[in-house]
Amino acid sequence: MFLYQTFYNFRNLKNDTIDLSSREVYFVGENGQGKSNILESIYYSAYGVSFRTHVDSQIIKNGELNFSLNSMYQKSENDVQNVSVIFDNNKKSIKKNGKKLTDRKELINTIPCILFCHDDMKFATGEPECRRFFIDQSLTLFDSSYIDDLRNYKKVLKSRNTILKNHQYEMLDVYDEQFVKLGLIIQEKRKKAIFQFNQIFGNIYKEITGIDGVQISYHPSWKEISVDNNFRIPDYQTVKQLLINQREKDKNFETTLSGPHRDRIDFTLNHHLFVPTASTGQCRLISLLLRVAQSIYLNRSTGLKPVLLMDDVLLELDPDKRAKFTALLPEYDQLFCTFLPGEPYERYMHDSTKIYKIKNGEWYE
Repeated sequence: MFLYQTFYNFRNLKNDTIDLSSREVYFVGENGQGKSNILESIYYSAYGVSFRTHVDSQIIKNGELNFSLNSMYQKSENDVQNVSVIFDNNKKSIKKNGKKLTDRKELINTIPCILFCHDDMKFATGEPECRRFFIDQSLTLFDSSYIDDLRNYKKVLKSRNTILKNHQYEMLDVYDEQFVKLGLIIQEKRKKAIFQFNQIFGNIYKEITGIDGVQISYHPSWKEISVDNNFRIPDYQTVKQLLINQREKDKNFETTLSGPHRDRIDFTLNHHLFVPTASTGQCRLISLLLRVAQSIYLNRSTGLKPVLLMDDVLLELDPDKRAKFTALLPEYDQLFCTFLPGEPYERYMHDSTKIYKIKNGEWYE
């Protein structure tokens, strides 16, 4: 549970400390007043990055040269974590309990946040890389080794593509060995994650809509092999031969045409593609329920209750689905929501819910 968050030159927020010690905290205010900035600061403390920009300098308050955050999070009665971030002179320093971190992956599971935001819609309607990102993000929430797998795979892929562009073909055999080994690790982990997601996602989608049979479908670039009526990922030699067979195509296009970076992940209804015929409301619901499934997946994988961050997402559901959605939320450690003043947030709050009115980067109870 968050105890407090201290801001210094972070966006338009005032340089002060906000009490976040309630199980549910609602931030209410007009657009552009700073509601989302507070959620962004919590997310930043959890993962060392923003969910709104990849450029840290854009987070600094106008007219200033640096920013800092300090967060205190109580995981249990005797376990209080302190995370501090300082960005100055285009350099970022992150400390956990006073110890400087050398890699953001060391923050994993310190503050187990799950973010719901408007951009999640791209998980349903965006390019295939958006759905790959979602599954990869779900795995990295608890598996630090998967972060290394992805990083190493991307490095080898980049090197392989450089070789193809520069026509240095004599190096392909060396890089293909690493490429295949890393790629098969990623494919295996993605397959298991999607199988586990399907035990959750289809059921909660049916619970809200009454529609049965909606699933997440995984189509790996390296096709699976049927063995005794079961599909298994191919072995190393099979994929290595595949790369050799398609090498001329890779040379012609000067890029790598197969591998996990080409995997497809789709939503199907009774084994037919669902999203192309789904309404905007159905696609929005898919994106929201993916985050619910992600929260449940995190809890089952780690035993940790998530901290849920909801940034103006409930207003896009009709009242009936909104009530069903909030009832289906998994057990959480804390819930932080943003609302516009006209929204009926009183319907969802409890006696212990804390309300902050946000205006010009300041908060009022």
